[in-house]
Amino acid sequence: MSLISWLRWNEAPSRLSSRSPAEMVLETLMMELTGQMREAERQQRERSTAVRKVCTGVDYSWLASTPRPTYDLSPSERLQLEDVCVKIHPSYCGPAILRFRQLLAEQEPEVQEVSQIFRSVLQEVLERMKQEEEAHKLTRQWSLRPRGNLATFKTRARISPFASDIRTISEDVERDAPPPLRSWSMPEFRAPKTN
Repeated sequence: MSLISWLRWNEAPSRLSSRSPAEMVLETLMMELTGQMREAERQQRERSTAVRKVCTGVDYSWLASTPRPTYDLSPSERLQLEDVCVKIHPSYCGPAILRFRQLLAEQEPEVQEVSQIFRSVLQEVLERMKQEEEAHKLTRQWSLRPRGNLATFKTRARISPFASDIRTISEDVERDAPPPLRSWSMPEFRAPKTN
């Protein structure tokens, strides 16, 4: 036995991974799916064994060897799931796994249903990512928007508490109807007329 491999402690540590975050998310999510499918198949096997034991009254589990996994994803379904997994941001990977495990614990699905639940969780996460991105974009636009002060507001609009000639979008519809009487406590706002 060579001691050279033991003496490499003083070398600089190699970089852990040269993979991109998207590849790591893809691998993590697909490993989770595979593991959960195996677990669902094991639970399904245990349920069928328990039912058989109750029906026959005999336990042959000591005689039977553990069978190999029988259900696998089709290549097209696997590629579709991988395409969706690549779109998931790394910060959403953990919450996606937690949600997936929560749904599996609640529903106790058959093996064939696990991939459908996984796909629905990924779609939920993508929708949440999209909503948060839109909200972030709106807040960025709002924060970058130039702010007007009160003086510019005064010059653009004039408060007239007793005026009733407000122009509306549906002016042609309201033209024939008499104008509603406004309450004295509610002022009306109108912009100054431009020439």
